[in-house]
Amino acid sequence: MQVIQQASRRVFTGATLSAVAVALLAGKDALAQGASGDMAKDVAILNVALGLEHEAIGAYQLGAGSGLLQKPVLDVAVAFQGHHKAHRDALIATIQKMGGTPVPEKKLEDYAKALKADTLKSQADVLSLAAGLELGATNAYLGVIPGLMSKDLAKVAARLAADETMHYTVLTQALGRSLPSGALSFGA
Repeated sequence: MQVIQQASRRVFTGATLSAVAVALLAGKDALAQGASGDMAKDVAILNVALGLEHEAIGAYQLGAGSGLLQKPVLDVAVAFQGHHKAHRDALIATIQKMGGTPVPEKKLEDYAKALKADTLKSQADVLSLAAGLELGATNAYLGVIPGLMSKDLAKVAARLAADETMHYTVLTQALGRSLPSGALSFGA
């Protein structure tokens, strides 16, 4: 699964979106009507991002249902899952507005197998899994920003990266781990 996640993130981070996708993802439907771009390419890129959001939602569901999380940590996990659901909903709406078909969510059992949920034995195991996924998502969203021609999409990608970074930071602190010691440690 790690290889698939890395490959998906590489595809996502090496991609650029058209003006149409940028405008729709940024919620500027009127602006999208006058723009042009390769819709099929954009839908494919957005579907990679959507797949990562589906995976995050599944991971948090597995963690929440594991019985391994104490009440305050469970509340945070559910809140973070809510953030990923909002990201998912924005991506789905954009893909549909572009005439594309959103990649479907997999069954929870498929995510459990891919994420090796059967190896989770403690709250720390669940948090470590989530922190790793959040760090990967942070770096993926930051990776697309330099290639974006649109300030609107750059802003959307930066906001998504900020959410993922916040999640990673909270999870890292909950694990009692040190934050990165150097500056400019994300997106490298």
